[in-house]
Amino acid sequence: MLKKLLANVGEYKKQSLQTPLYTMGEVLMDVIMPLIMAGLIDHGIEKSDSNAILRYGGLLFLCAIFALVMGTLGGRTAAVASAGFAKNLRHKLFTQIQGFSFSNIDRFSSASLITRLTTDVTNVQNAYQMVIRILVRSPLILIFSLIMTFNISRELSMIYLVIVPIMIIGLGAIIRFAFPLFEKVFRTYDRLNNVVQENLQGIRVVKSYVREEHEEEKFRQVSQKVFDNFTKAQRIVAFNMPLLQIAVYVCMLLLSWIGAKLIVTKSELSTGELVSMFNYTMQILMSLMMLSMTFVQLMIARTSARRISEVLNEESDLKDGEDPLTEVPNGSVEFKNVCFSYKDDMDKLVLENVNLSIKSGEVIGIVGGTGSSKSSLVQLIPRLYDVTHGEIKVGGHDVRRYSLEALRDQVGMVLQNNVLFSGTIAENLRWGDANATNEEVIHAAKIAQADPFIQEFPAKYETLISEGGNNVSGGQKQRLTIARALLKKPKILILDDSTSAVDTKTDQAIRSGLAKAIPGTTTFVISQRISSIKDSDRIIVLDDGKINGIGTHDELLESNVIYQEVFESQQKGFGDHHDE
Repeated sequence: MLKKLLANVGEYKKQSLQTPLYTMGEVLMDVIMPLIMAGLIDHGIEKSDSNAILRYGGLLFLCAIFALVMGTLGGRTAAVASAGFAKNLRHKLFTQIQGFSFSNIDRFSSASLITRLTTDVTNVQNAYQMVIRILVRSPLILIFSLIMTFNISRELSMIYLVIVPIMIIGLGAIIRFAFPLFEKVFRTYDRLNNVVQENLQGIRVVKSYVREEHEEEKFRQVSQKVFDNFTKAQRIVAFNMPLLQIAVYVCMLLLSWIGAKLIVTKSELSTGELVSMFNYTMQILMSLMMLSMTFVQLMIARTSARRISEVLNEESDLKDGEDPLTEVPNGSVEFKNVCFSYKDDMDKLVLENVNLSIKSGEVIGIVGGTGSSKSSLVQLIPRLYDVTHGEIKVGGHDVRRYSLEALRDQVGMVLQNNVLFSGTIAENLRWGDANATNEEVIHAAKIAQADPFIQEFPAKYETLISEGGNNVSGGQKQRLTIARALLKKPKILILDDSTSAVDTKTDQAIRSGLAKAIPGTTTFVISQRISSIKDSDRIIVLDDGKINGIGTHDELLESNVIYQEVFESQQKGFGDHHDE
């Protein structure tokens, strides 16, 4: 895990190595300065020697300046290294997620992935910065300060042999009890982000059902759990300071008492040396304090690092094979004994023994009740999921033989709840073809019946779309996504209930435009409205993941019970009232 994470340090290795070096220089000055202070007191102040005062004072000033420079440089390189490490790690995570199949994404909630990309990466970044600086500085200060105190007075140094182990045990106990609580906090963060994400995405539904209070209560409960666990953890960590203060006071009292005796009765210690012992005491105990805080941060980061590694170690279910095909000859599609399960379990199939043979350029309608797996069927064509059993051929080749990029580039998909991105209308449409000319963009919009309402906007095709396309209606959004798919000029076009939010007249105009604009494209039209699919070359009736019937509109009206029931219910006026 650690090796994989540290591989993302990348081009910031130089700063990562420079930081400990600068820190060592800073530590060296911090350790030397108490000795210089002792010389200043013993040889300058007590003897009233102005030359010695100037000499030691000047040396002390130079050491302080050098320590300041080293500390500043170390802080700067540590910040650059940690921020660069986080940048690379976040980019690696995002790239990894982009390569996931739908089944990979299903294993993580979107809220959890967002937390890992933000909060968890920040925790690892902070820990990395503390490791390359504080985790170098504190042990060095501790070791060298202890060595210096033993050189000054072995008798006084015995105090540390008692106090330091006690403090280490106390800090260890704090870490042990705080760690499980920090783990709980970050698991709860996922739930918190999920509540926020759901609320923001469905804010119109929340308001239309006047459920603001309900959503606020959901948020309050999860937020309270974060607060409770974090507060408990921080209460435990807060014992750091009292523990340090007790250790400092005990050390100061013992140093003052024993040190005074050594100066007065035995003359084994000078006043300057006693002052330096006080300084080293603060350095030793503060280094322990900083170590404990570093270990707390490492505890938090360990949980975050594990969560990040889970994403980095997740291998996509969909991969290109050896020597993949890069050209799709035509839009023919064949299903051979296809079975599919989202859990890759033959006992829990959503599609079972599907056999289809579709010629290039055919228009295929698909109808069926809710849960009949209509969307699951078409999602297998561009390999958004892989079949559990059997095979699907496009252009005469198994879809697993193609490179994913080549296959998906030739399959245009328009979903009922398709997404628009922040940017202009033109920029959104050019997702289909980044190099499309203005004329091509307008032509695609006209076929999709989007041009009339676009022209009503003051900025027309340069109109800004808000996040998620919330400033256009459902019908407008669907027409824009159809135009976007058309710009791909795909060999296969999948319309998954993509005109459900438009009226029947507009629906008819779109279908007529598609027939003229892309006559050679194989088109799959999923719809609950018979009027949207009745002119298809063939219509597939799905029931509970199985093909219940295949034929033209007239043939199914004569022979298929399910189709007859759907048609009759809509003829009575229950299925054809869809407003924009």
